[in-house]
Amino acid sequence: MDRSTLILSLLFTLTISTTTLFSPVFCGTFDTEFDITWGDGRGKVLNNGELLTLSLDRASGSGFQTKKEYLFGKIDMQLKLVPGNSAGTVTAYYLKSKGDTWDEIDFEFLGNLTGDPYTMHTNVYTQGKGDREQQFHLWFDPTADFHTYSVLWNPHHIVFMVDDIPVREFKNLQHMGIPYPKLQPMRLYSSLWNADQWATRGGLVKTDWSKAPFTASYRNFRADACVSSGGRSACPAGSPRWFSQRLDLTAADKMRVVQRKYMVYNYCTDTKRFPQGFPKECRH
Repeated sequence: MDRSTLILSLLFTLTISTTTLFSPVFCGTFDTEFDITWGDGRGKVLNNGELLTLSLDRASGSGFQTKKEYLFGKIDMQLKLVPGNSAGTVTAYYLKSKGDTWDEIDFEFLGNLTGDPYTMHTNVYTQGKGDREQQFHLWFDPTADFHTYSVLWNPHHIVFMVDDIPVREFKNLQHMGIPYPKLQPMRLYSSLWNADQWATRGGLVKTDWSKAPFTASYRNFRADACVSSGGRSACPAGSPRWFSQRLDLTAADKMRVVQRKYMVYNYCTDTKRFPQGFPKECRH
C-alpha cells in the first residue's frame, strides 16, 4: 500500500451516514434481475447467477440492463474492470430513462495502458442535456479486485460513491431553474465497448486487439429502491431513510478530500468551455 492510499484509508475509517441509514437492501441474482441485451453471447451469467461478465473483441462488445425500472433509490454494484492494457475500452455503468428528453446518471471507466490509472468519468443528464462531466483517478487498482460503485438518488440530490465514499454530489436546484431527475423512472445499464476514437488521451492511444477479449466482471448487485411499473412506484416497506438522506459534515469532508486529491477534470472550472460564465449549478 503506497503512502497516498494509506492516508486515504485512514481518513475513511469511519462509515458515512449513507451506508448506515438505509432500510434493508433488496438483492437478486443476475439471471433473475437482469437481461443481457446485446453481444451475441459475449455477456455471460455464471456461478448460479452470482457473477456476470461482459467481454469485448474486435467484432463486438456486450451489455445488460435491469428488468425493473427505478424512481429513486440506492443502487450498488461491485465491478472488477478490464485488466492489463485496456486502452480504448470503456466500461459504462449508468441509470437512464427512456425517450428524447431522458435523464441519466453515469459512471464510465476509461481504460488505459498497463500501469496508468483508469479514469472514472461521471455525468448527469436532465431532460436530454448533459455536459456535466467530472473525472477522477481512483486511489486503487480497479482491475485487481472488486470494488463497489454506488448511486444514491433521492429528491434532494444524486451522490456518486466508490466503496461507500462519496466522490460527487449533484443537488436538486430546481428553485434556480435547473432541471432535476425526479419524474422519469430509470433502468440500470452496463456495457463494455470500444471507444478508441476518443477514450484514451483523446483518442491518441488505440485499442490493442492482440489483448482481446477484454473482460469486465460484476457481482453483488443491490437495489434499495422504489420500483416503477405501469406509472406507479412501489417503495420498500416502511419509510426508507435514504429517501430524505443528505450528506452529513463527515461525508462532505470526505468528498472534498477525494475531489482535492483525485479529481482530474471538472466542468465547473473549465473556463475555455464556458467563457461566458459557468453553469448555475456550479455556484452551489
